[in-house]
Amino acid sequence: MSDKQTFDEKHNQHQYYEIRLKGHLVDRWTEWFEGLTITLEEDGDTLLTGPVIDQAALHGLLKKVRDLGMPLVSVSPVESEAPTTLGAGQVDQSDIK
Repeated sequence: MSDKQTFDEKHNQHQYYEIRLKGHLVDRWTEWFEGLTITLEEDGDTLLTGPVIDQAALHGLLKKVRDLGMPLVSVSPVESEAPTTLGAGQVDQSDIK
């Protein structure tokens, strides 16, 4: 019984991902990626970071990236939760008009 609880708890938690795109994502697309932190890197890449509920949701995000026509550089699961403070180049969703 305790093994089932551990399995359920583990699989009901959101996995955090970092999706790297070549090029900067323009502001008009930020609503499409609601819930993810968007970081515009100095090297010209865009990082989308945040929780993804399951594999189907991850595939949905990747489909959106494909539809944008931006080259996908990498998709990586990350252990830590989303950052609590904004780093250099990060876009605060509340600042986007």
